[in-house]
This record gives sequence, C-alpha cells and structure tokens, in this order.
Amino acid sequence: MASGWSTSLLFVALMAAFAASSNVVDLDNNNFDEVITGDKHAFVEFFAPWCGHCKQFTPVYEEIGDAFANIDDVIIAKVDADGERDLASRFGVTGYPTLKFFPKGSKEPEDYSGGRSADDVVNFINGKAGTRARIKKASSAVVDLDPSNFDGIVKDPLKDVLVEFYAPWCGHCKSLAPKYEKVGATFKNEPNCVVAKLDADSHRSIGEQYGVSGFPTIKFFPKDNKDGEEYNGGREADDFVKFMNEKCGTSRLISGDLDSSAGIVDELNELAKRFMAEEDSRDSIMEEAANVAEGHDRKQDATYYVKIMKKIIEKGNEFVTNEVARIERLLGGSVSANKADEFTKRKNVLSQFSV
Repeated sequence: MASGWSTSLLFVALMAAFAASSNVVDLDNNNFDEVITGDKHAFVEFFAPWCGHCKQFTPVYEEIGDAFANIDDVIIAKVDADGERDLASRFGVTGYPTLKFFPKGSKEPEDYSGGRSADDVVNFINGKAGTRARIKKASSAVVDLDPSNFDGIVKDPLKDVLVEFYAPWCGHCKSLAPKYEKVGATFKNEPNCVVAKLDADSHRSIGEQYGVSGFPTIKFFPKDNKDGEEYNGGREADDFVKFMNEKCGTSRLISGDLDSSAGIVDELNELAKRFMAEEDSRDSIMEEAANVAEGHDRKQDATYYVKIMKKIIEKGNEFVTNEVARIERLLGGSVSANKADEFTKRKNVLSQFSV
C-alpha cells in the first residue's frame, strides 16, 4: 500500500515539475482578467483535453511559449475551454483549438486563422508585437525547405533530391521524423544527394503544385526530372537509404560510412589482378590503366589505381599491406568525414591488389 501511495506522489510531483517548466501560462476563471490586462500582448489557445487536434498542437504550442520566454511584452497562454465554459462562452469559442490574439492596450481579442506551425504563429505575433522571437530548432541533417529556397535546391540540375511534404500536426509524419532524420544523417556528406522536407501545410501552394493531397507525401526529384517522381517504397530508414544509393549512385551504409564498393572502378579491377600476377608486364599494364583513367567519368577514383601501381613498382608488393595498415590506423583515430570517405575508398581499391 505504501508503495502505491509513493508512486502516486511521484507521478503528481513529476506532473507538477513539467507544468512548472512550461512557458505557457495556464488560465482559468480565477486568473484570466488578472493576467490578460491589456498591459501586454497575449496569444491564447482555447483547447479541450480530449481534442485530438489540441493534443497534436501541444508540443508546437510549447515551442511557441519557449520562443517568447524571455520577451516580457508577450504572454503565451492557454485555457481549458471545456472545463472553463464561462470563458469559452465569453469569447465565442465553439470549436477546439481556437486561437486568439489580445493586442496590447485592448482586452478584446482578434481571431487567429493562420497556419498552425510554430513558425507561422511566432511570425504572426512578431508582426503584431514588433518582437523578434525565434523558434529554437535542434540541428538537423534534413534540409528545411520553404518558398525562398525550394527551387534553388530541388530544381538544381546537379542534385538528386528526396522531399518529404509533411504537416506539423500529422501523426504519421511525427512517426517518420526520427527515421527520416537518420536518412539525412546518412547522406550529409553527399552534397549532390539531398534529403529535404517541406511543411506543406504552411506552404500549401508548393504542395498543390506537386499534387500533394495527404501527409506525408514523399517525392524524388532526380537531376533529369524536376517534375518529381512519387516515392512508393518502404518507410524504414534502410528502405530510403537503399533507394537513394540506387538513384544517386552512392555507396552509403545507414551509419553514413561508405561501404566496400565505394571507390571501386569495375573496368580497372581486372587490370589490378593482372598487374599483380604478371610482374614482367607491369609497366604496360599501368599504361593501359592510365589510358582508361584519363577518359573515365570517375577520373579521380580511376587514377588511384594508377597511383597504387606506381607505388608497387617503386616499393614492392609489401606496399599494399603497409598502406592498408596505415589507413586502418588513421581511420581508427579522429578524422573528418571527408577524410574518412577518402581513406575508405583507398582501402577498398587496395583490396583489388591482393597477391
């Protein structure tokens, strides 16, 4: 019995701590007129605890409260309009959530009918109050698109771009978010293979332009088709990574590391084997490899085969073993993502020169 009582007390304490940490003010009949006095701008959500849209909006509204936490001239507040029906009736609330803005100098509100993303509401309040609040956004490997950068990124003929058209209130979008973030992190070191997202509820004209009618909708914009192609594959991170590797010609593991095929040039693998097997013909084989590399569309990768051949002629077959050991030591230390990619490619190519 004592254990159950302690658990209940702990739950109450945790809920109280959560409420205390919130920057959204709870209003009721007892304090409404003491808080909303007209001395400050106020933005108020009238909600019902059982309302699905209200529950979806809750984390967004907390972000809005946090954005204005250090701005003394703006109050972000909420009213349980189902429990405080007198307040709901007083302000003509008939549905949930209802959002109202109380300008400084007045106790009469104006209805808010704009977008429901945190940025939409913050921008609205900033415009009314003359403030400069901003949403505190966690760093992300997924590119955020909006009307100012959509065409510049998505329609870039040098880039393959995967775009999620989402809505902040969409439950399926929220479930997809951590998986999609993982995909963005996988390709963060691929400048021409882009993972991006657009709030298509706030920027509806762009969504409509591409036939978006539900959320999330995912489209792929390859270099040669900027009308976009519907993505109908699986929704796990591995599914997206496999799709992007095939479309972009990349070789990424879900971890973001390169796989064992990175840097490999199929046309030169046979020459590498011949080079190791036919010691008397190494000069002519190296010349043949140099000719292949010169006209290859992956010239940088192809040229590394030739460099290895030169080193082996200079230092002997043991160069391969020594160089692989050196690269593994470097990869085991602290290297940048670009250097890790470079060393992994080198190691993969060296593996083609086994004796």
